[in-house]
Amino acid sequence: MKASLLVILCPSKKVQAQFLANQFSIPIVDGSHLAFAKPREIEGFVRSLATANHSEPSFVFLLSKQGLALAQVTEDNLLSVRADFCSSTVNYRRQKGGGKGQMIAKAIGLNSTTLTHVYDATAGLGGDSFVLASLGCSVTMTERVPEVQVLLAEGLRVAHEWGSEKDQSLVAILKRMTLVESDAAKYMQTLEDAEKPEVVYLDPMFPQRTKSAQVKKEMQVFHQLIGTDSDADLLLQIAQESAQKRVVVKRPRIAPFLAGQEPNYILEGKSNRFDVYLSH
Repeated sequence: MKASLLVILCPSKKVQAQFLANQFSIPIVDGSHLAFAKPREIEGFVRSLATANHSEPSFVFLLSKQGLALAQVTEDNLLSVRADFCSSTVNYRRQKGGGKGQMIAKAIGLNSTTLTHVYDATAGLGGDSFVLASLGCSVTMTERVPEVQVLLAEGLRVAHEWGSEKDQSLVAILKRMTLVESDAAKYMQTLEDAEKPEVVYLDPMFPQRTKSAQVKKEMQVFHQLIGTDSDADLLLQIAQESAQKRVVVKRPRIAPFLAGQEPNYILEGKSNRFDVYLSH
């Protein structure tokens, strides 16, 4: 599925809105009269615009003063997601999140002295990349879904602007994050030996859970927009050829190994695990 509409909620964003609309070949609806409206009013307006078959969700970009979001619109609900690197919640997690004691840091192989170049092949909204950059890693990111990629790019831009005014430590972190417009497999296959990262990080789309399970709204939206990563097994093979030291795969705790390949070791949490494949 693809985004079918862009709703602008801030008059000063019209140039950016036109650029995005042209990029995705979708119409713009001016909702700037709702710039200061309550979320429920905005939701009602956006849902009224969703003219697609109500048996299927539609996707709408929302461009507001806070940046760009993507909303999944159904007959009785609206879920929106954005790439966020500078909200109070994110800042708190960055400052109090456990540092290099976090499971992802252990999976990547960080210690007190090493700084690592990580390639995040399936970056999504950049959450894990941001954690790694916060811990000192240099992170290169790709995201092949155009709607998600543009959310990530806009999130980085908004955060850099905010950090330049209010938090230079955030700017330093963002400078360690580089978004490359490319498909992951193609990108890795073009790398020269000297360019290869120490670690390749894969977070393919999780298999969809039952409706009774608690699923983050980000994942609900992504499952409808993207489906599943059918080439994840192949991506593991390419990643193993590209990583100097290791490939780390984030998986649901009970999911099968990618390509049926048992990792060298596993770090397991309550709901997720990290499968670690060491390079030979």
